[in-house]
Amino acid sequence: MNLDFIHKYTPLYIEAAKLTVRIAFIGIILSIAVGFLCSLIRYYKIPVLHRVIGVYIELSRNTPLLIQLFFLYFGLPKIGIMLSSKTCAIAGLIFLGGSYMSEAIRSGLEAVPDSQLESGLSLGLTKLQVIRYVLMPQAVSISVPAFAANAIFLIKETSVFSAVALADLMYTAKDLIGLYYETNEVLLMLVIAYLIILLPVSILFTLLERKLRHAGFGD
Repeated sequence: MNLDFIHKYTPLYIEAAKLTVRIAFIGIILSIAVGFLCSLIRYYKIPVLHRVIGVYIELSRNTPLLIQLFFLYFGLPKIGIMLSSKTCAIAGLIFLGGSYMSEAIRSGLEAVPDSQLESGLSLGLTKLQVIRYVLMPQAVSISVPAFAANAIFLIKETSVFSAVALADLMYTAKDLIGLYYETNEVLLMLVIAYLIILLPVSILFTLLERKLRHAGFGD
């Protein structure tokens, strides 16, 4: 094990990890926003939009992220739309993540008993208030395990961003292997980098799930 090599190129991994985390964070947050909107449309079966969202979810979940990135990065320029590697990465993550988050939230919405919604309306709450104070708090708490799984899945999916020339962790690892052939050292640093990113996320969601369960939601 070449410790000098590891020490020399650790700063390069740190910069690549910062970029990976930044893109993953933006992608996951916007995916959740898209997921909320799509799940509500599907839950309330809004005419036309319900079918459009259904097509989007099936298309997104049944095509690899790599193909989606190729379409954004190499396909769109053919019709005059030029996107940077970073923009393609974020857009691809949102497109993929939005569909998974939507299904996670929708499962939580459908798990809330109708009797609770009817009780809210009988108390004089408006439909928007029922959604905000009755439906969403319970649906989100039920969906936390699915949120966690999807967030971790999306962070791991960032490993394909190197295909569109984004200098993330995987791009850095492949570049160093190609230049110096220090495969063991490079892969060791890559594994450690992903563990440093993913373990806190996993622990955070586990603690959040326990807190919500303890509070009486999601049972």
